[in-house]
Amino acid sequence: MTRHEGGCLCGAVRYATLSMPNRVTVCHCRFCQKATGSAYMVEPIFGAESFVVFSGSQKTYDQVSAGSGKVVHVHFCGDCGTKLWLSFERFPDAVGVYAGTFDDPCWFPIEPATSKHIFLGVARSDTIIPAGLPTFIEHATANDGTLREATIFETCHQIG
Repeated sequence: MTRHEGGCLCGAVRYATLSMPNRVTVCHCRFCQKATGSAYMVEPIFGAESFVVFSGSQKTYDQVSAGSGKVVHVHFCGDCGTKLWLSFERFPDAVGVYAGTFDDPCWFPIEPATSKHIFLGVARSDTIIPAGLPTFIEHATANDGTLREATIFETCHQIG
């Protein structure tokens, strides 16, 4: 079993993942930009059964996705406000962790077989996309569940 722990800034909420991520999404959408206060969010996605909170209690903020119309649940520490993970009405068996909240935020690989960049259509114009990773202008999956075709750049690519 692979156990990796993380938590909030003040230490009140602690969690662990019990497996490798099913996939890693690097999301450039406006929601993730606002939620992280950054250009994009690195989000390893786990099955809900592989995610446990072992100390503290979190608060939840519900946001309706502008893209899907489904609710995204943002879980955060009520004391320090750190956003820790997401759960989804659209994907009820998945948990997306804010990668920077892991004690070691670099423990999982970002590689072509299991990773993708999404919402490049609204990415910052100075964003550099690594070569070899699947990319999508919007979400990788249409609202009806259809998988969209990926673009893979052979060399690093600058948005804009």
